[in-house]
Amino acid sequence: MIVFHDEAPARPQPPPLARGGSVAKDDLVIRPWGARFRGRFLPCSVGRGGIRIEKVEGDGVTPEGIFRLRWLYWRADRRRRPVGGLRAVPLGPFQGWAETPRDPAYNRPIRHPHGFAADRMARGDGLYDLCAVTDQNLACIPGAGSAIFVHLWRKPRHPTAGCVAFQRRDLEWILARWRPWSRLVIRAGTISVRSR
Repeated sequence: MIVFHDEAPARPQPPPLARGGSVAKDDLVIRPWGARFRGRFLPCSVGRGGIRIEKVEGDGVTPEGIFRLRWLYWRADRRRRPVGGLRAVPLGPFQGWAETPRDPAYNRPIRHPHGFAADRMARGDGLYDLCAVTDQNLACIPGAGSAIFVHLWRKPRHPTAGCVAFQRRDLEWILARWRPWSRLVIRAGTISVRSR
């Protein structure tokens, strides 16, 4: 493949999924009141603004769509390295995530101190002790949403700022069974599961 200096190679995209379409058993399907993965129903939390297609920075919405998990952060000072196939990156005290739309590093990892408002990844409340990064807004379009993670919940079904959250044992179970072809499918409606 020839790549010119001003273009990146095309990234393989998962096949489109029609509203109400079916998904494979290795896909993590998120709905407003729960998730389904490998034949199991798991309680989860979504954004305080619900699940919608339109996503704007700060709206509290969990974006509807099909995403991939890119890598996993974990607090090495609090727990052992998680089991699973995702690349795991230990969190340190200076790691953060840029969430200000005018920040040139928008929707990317940063180091604190940082010149713009940024989420601190090594939090005191433990929400990001186990935290998978999604490819939502991979193009880093300012204002189209940042820091959409799959992480630990604050308490059962407590709304997030737009992420998807699970209790620790369920998130560990999901990550241990995550496959390279698995997808994060977030839908407001009903989805059936079929074998791939």
